[in-house]
Amino acid sequence: MTPIQTSATLTTTPEVSFREPDVADGVRLWEIARDSEVLDLNSSYAYVLWCQDYARTSIVAEVDGTVVGFVTGYVRPQAPDTVMVWQVAVDADQRGLGLAGRMLSALMDRVESDSITRMQTTISPDNEASQKLFTSFAERRDMTITRRDYFAPEDFPDSHEPEDLYTIAPRS
Repeated sequence: MTPIQTSATLTTTPEVSFREPDVADGVRLWEIARDSEVLDLNSSYAYVLWCQDYARTSIVAEVDGTVVGFVTGYVRPQAPDTVMVWQVAVDADQRGLGLAGRMLSALMDRVESDSITRMQTTISPDNEASQKLFTSFAERRDMTITRRDYFAPEDFPDSHEPEDLYTIAPRS
């Protein structure tokens, strides 16, 4: 019996590669952050500088040679075993594919060789998507996640929401 051929289009998930950002990626990071319409948009200079000075603790996701997502982070000066995640962003057409979680995992896999064993981030109380992202990341890696108040609205000069500090750490 011959298999029946159909003309249905099969959708495939594009291949994603992860790497450290370089200076040339700064503009693209700024564009993704701007287009997200939810991130605090930093100056374009800040993204270029981030790609220069904090490339080791940041990551970009690329599809077909185009950066489609990023995580920016830095090592906490008072906690050299901790990467502080500043921003996570994914292009609108790449959302829902688990890319943000994969970037966090790829970043943590890389920085663990630098004796970094913990991750921190701040999340506003109403940002359930980010809370789920980091909780899922902690669960996948069998790590603990804790939350505490961090910055109050009055700590900011504008109408910024409070920010809670989330810490993801190995189980003790």
